[in-house]
Amino acid sequence: MGFSSRMDCCGQFVKYSLFIANFVIFVGGAIVFCLTLWTLVDRSFVNELLGTNLFSGAVYVLLVTSVIICLVSFLGCVGAGKEVKCLLLTYFIIVALVFVTMLIGGVLGYVFRERVQQTMRQEMRSTMALYGSRREITQAWDLTQERLQCCGVDTWHDWNRYGPVPESCCQELFGGQRKECTIFPTITNLYNQGCLYVTTNFIRDHAAVIGGTSIAVAILMIFGMIFSCLLFNMIE
Repeated sequence: MGFSSRMDCCGQFVKYSLFIANFVIFVGGAIVFCLTLWTLVDRSFVNELLGTNLFSGAVYVLLVTSVIICLVSFLGCVGAGKEVKCLLLTYFIIVALVFVTMLIGGVLGYVFRERVQQTMRQEMRSTMALYGSRREITQAWDLTQERLQCCGVDTWHDWNRYGPVPESCCQELFGGQRKECTIFPTITNLYNQGCLYVTTNFIRDHAAVIGGTSIAVAILMIFGMIFSCLLFNMIE
């Protein structure tokens, strides 16, 4: 298979443009994979306090599709290099399907970014009543307050209605030691910021980055589909 003499120059241009497009798509897919994996591993403890699976669901969708994107971009390079119409057609179909999936995942991440604070306050307050009685809730609160250096929902006073202030609210000293704040909590020995504010900012920032990156990759995939169609028609 090859190009006609009249279309040889244009065909070579489209061929190498498809190579470049697939390389950029591969890099973008790898970036989305790293971002989503880091988000799931580094802040999985927050999920117990979110009150919705929309964000984690969008992250899992992007994680799987980013792997597929990397594999499909390789298929596109092989199809362009070997000038095999069957591979190019397969590439176009898979990219079209993944494009829709990536776009949906990106939109879900962006939508969740705006909905975070509407759902979190109520859910976080309801989980405070379960602190100490349910292991996963207790661990989620302790890890959230320790790592994000916050206490309570809006303020540490939120804990007063449920019992003493958890030790995870106490300010950390050198060597992992903490100030005593459970008996006489004050602003000098515990974290002053509420976890709603800190966690909301964290989720919003990560949802914006992941959603924005996935939408950018999805847009780049349009060029891959266009070049694959052009190359498909030019091959004799």
